[in-house]
Amino acid sequence: MRERRDSMDQEFKRNIILENYENPKNKGLIDDESYIKVNTNNESCIDEIDLMVKVEDGKIVDARFDGEACAICTSSTSIMINLLIGKTLEEAKDIYNNFLNMIDEKHYDEDKLQEAVVYDDIYKQPNRKKCVLLPWWGFEKVINKIEK
Repeated sequence: MRERRDSMDQEFKRNIILENYENPKNKGLIDDESYIKVNTNNESCIDEIDLMVKVEDGKIVDARFDGEACAICTSSTSIMINLLIGKTLEEAKDIYNNFLNMIDEKHYDEDKLQEAVVYDDIYKQPNRKKCVLLPWWGFEKVINKIEK
């Protein structure tokens, strides 16, 4: 696990983050009642994300977002959505738990996180942890709505 993490250099990570900030995937909300909609925001900055997730037969078939957020939050949202579309809810929850473990410097399965591993050293900037976690907390709200 450690060797692969070290092999992703800082420049490569920055490029992935910048690409997902400048050209976020699935940005823009749509008017469709079949989506589960949640809002999540960071009270200590401008980050506020509206997230829409469509689940059919226990599988995430689409997700969209909009809002005002910093580069870290926007890129994290884009990467998260790209990673979760096509996954079953169980797979998505597993990815979510692995992501949280990575952010908290606990053991995680890097392969499950794909591009999301670009945030593996965000712990070095504690004030940015909320930025990267905000969309994932929104996804947690979606899961809670589904499971109620």
